[in-house]
Amino acid sequence: MFHKLTKLYQENRDQGRLLLFILSGFLVIYFIPAGTIYFDNAVLEAIRLTNWYAQEHVILCLFPAFIIAGAMAVYISQGSVLRYLGPQASKPIALSVASVSGSLLAVCSCTVLPLFGGIYKRGAGLGAAIAFLYSGPAINVMAIVVTAKVLGPELGMARALGAIVFAVIIGAIMHLIYRREESERAQASTRGFEAEEQEKPFAAVVTFFALMIGILVFANWANPQADDHGIWIFIYSAKWYLSAGFLILSAGMLTSWFKIEERNEWVSSSWGFAKQIMPLLLIGVLIAGLLLGRPGEEGLIPSWIIENAVGGNSLAANFFASIAGAFMYFATLTEVPILQGLISSGMGKGPALALLLAGPALSLPNMLVIRGVIGTRKTFVYVSLVVVMATISGIIFGNIAG
Repeated sequence: MFHKLTKLYQENRDQGRLLLFILSGFLVIYFIPAGTIYFDNAVLEAIRLTNWYAQEHVILCLFPAFIIAGAMAVYISQGSVLRYLGPQASKPIALSVASVSGSLLAVCSCTVLPLFGGIYKRGAGLGAAIAFLYSGPAINVMAIVVTAKVLGPELGMARALGAIVFAVIIGAIMHLIYRREESERAQASTRGFEAEEQEKPFAAVVTFFALMIGILVFANWANPQADDHGIWIFIYSAKWYLSAGFLILSAGMLTSWFKIEERNEWVSSSWGFAKQIMPLLLIGVLIAGLLLGRPGEEGLIPSWIIENAVGGNSLAANFFASIAGAFMYFATLTEVPILQGLISSGMGKGPALALLLAGPALSLPNMLVIRGVIGTRKTFVYVSLVVVMATISGIIFGNIAG
């Protein structure tokens, strides 16, 4: 009798949830202000941002990132990951290696995701993986140089120092919060490692990944300004030759150094990352475009609200800048001209730094994918740490810089 009542309750509960979902969807569709210029423009901005993202980032950024992430899962031995980045590795070494590794990539908050998923699933500790996740888009040498050049050396130096400190501290806090869970995961990873085949030669693996990362970096090399140093202009003019050279060399290594079974596993692993990440990214970009529009264009949330909310150096202004930056999507280097416009509209120096520290490392698409890798709770803690630390940093910098 009790079993029947329980089953009946569960069936009614499921039907009630379905009814609530259908009713909510109907009310949303019924009251959508379709036909108004305000709403229709926001929908168009969502489509335009997604279209721009697909054209500019999928082929040259995400596609190479998926390939590298798949190769990580196959060619980097679990022993190497556990030795330097694993849950039982020395925390100073693990966090330092993860931060430095991430900083070598000039990638946005979405391109770093397949790489983050690759090292985490391969056995990296949560703290080290999070440090890598933050440092990839945040400790971007090109972006820091451009920030100092366009927005001033004070803001550039503060961004560089803040991003390095953030990567280490946030990684360390995430490790401490989940150290018991990480200890259990470390034991499981170690058991799996005991049955693993012998590692490939270190020099071969390093060379192979250096070549693939070279393709990712040079294929996405940004167009320099007219007064930039000659070396940056030369690299940009030769970017496709450099990328093609790295591609040929990596293809040669692939065919001569790796077995066909490993190559097939690589394709399967890369496809697995693409299936997991791409749908969430595109949905997130679409929603971000609908709410916030593109740089210089309006979404459902008018830009004047953001501009009016980030003046001065109050707690509210810094917190709002951190939250806005966390949910907006910034392609690599686009945060600088956006901030330049906001500062000219009255944005304070503190909120500007808060947005720089939270914005490039986070975005709505980024959060959706991170949740799929480490779960809702850990994602919430990570995002909260970034927002809180960015807010505090903004307040401190605003008071120092005046």
